[in-house]
Amino acid sequence: MRWEKKGLIYCPKGENEWMNNSVLTPQPFLLNPRVIRIYASFRDAKGIGRIGYMDLDSHNPKKILKISPKPVLDIGKNGCFDDNGLILGDVLRVGDKIYMYYVAFQIPQKVKFLAFSGLAVSEDNGESFVRVQSNPVLDRSSEGIFGRCIHSVRYEGGIFRVWYSVIHQWTLINDIPYPTYFIKYIESRDGITFGSEGKTCVQTQGSEYRIGRPKVYKTQGGYEMYYTSDNLDKEYKAGVAFSENGITWERRDKECGLEPSTSGFDSDMACYPALLEVGEKTYCFYGGNGMGQSGFGYAELAQ
Repeated sequence: MRWEKKGLIYCPKGENEWMNNSVLTPQPFLLNPRVIRIYASFRDAKGIGRIGYMDLDSHNPKKILKISPKPVLDIGKNGCFDDNGLILGDVLRVGDKIYMYYVAFQIPQKVKFLAFSGLAVSEDNGESFVRVQSNPVLDRSSEGIFGRCIHSVRYEGGIFRVWYSVIHQWTLINDIPYPTYFIKYIESRDGITFGSEGKTCVQTQGSEYRIGRPKVYKTQGGYEMYYTSDNLDKEYKAGVAFSENGITWERRDKECGLEPSTSGFDSDMACYPALLEVGEKTYCFYGGNGMGQSGFGYAELAQ
């Protein structure tokens, strides 16, 4: 793939308390033919993320039409699994509703965090979301004792097909613990009830210790998946894999084509790629340096 980078779209600079800094895991959603809505996690001054959105012109995504005045999904109640921040999983239409899967954080005493997945639903075309329940839909199990993180959901043939990461241990690098995870696949009939174990899809290679945030798309030949990996040298980078059935995958990272720039907001990282087709164009929205601390931008697939 050959991506033509179009530059930075937005980086918060303390505009308000909940949108103080960072754009984490930007997720594009075609609200209508003229508007691309980017749902993302925005951090407050303490680093706690809440979900908001930006509406972009579908013909010129650098043109911001609207920014949500308040979070569409705030953190959960004290003591709940989502009381210390949220990032995006996926957003999809199901009937006349919009489903938002999200990854939520809780801070225990003896590890850096726990991360499990929730579901919220909108009945007002994505202006607000209400949790379906106060506990995770994808909760702790033996495969992911520290995290089970939904990042891609497709509703096909009456089945919710889900690709997610499992955090199974921690890796120390320069005495700093980092979550260690890989990508699995699981199904659900109602999008709420899931089993305790999925099927392994994509694993780490070589010096990598984590690979995650899978985004899966249907193609003429099957499926393609974009993700972000990290290794012991702290090279945080995007990759791609291909599959005929969405379960067995072949990694071909060199074909991803999304690399850091020589300067600017994405000079160190071009991470968390998420694609959207608008007419004959394919856009790739992605986070910049610091996993999105420097904002997010987009690229367009060369014709």
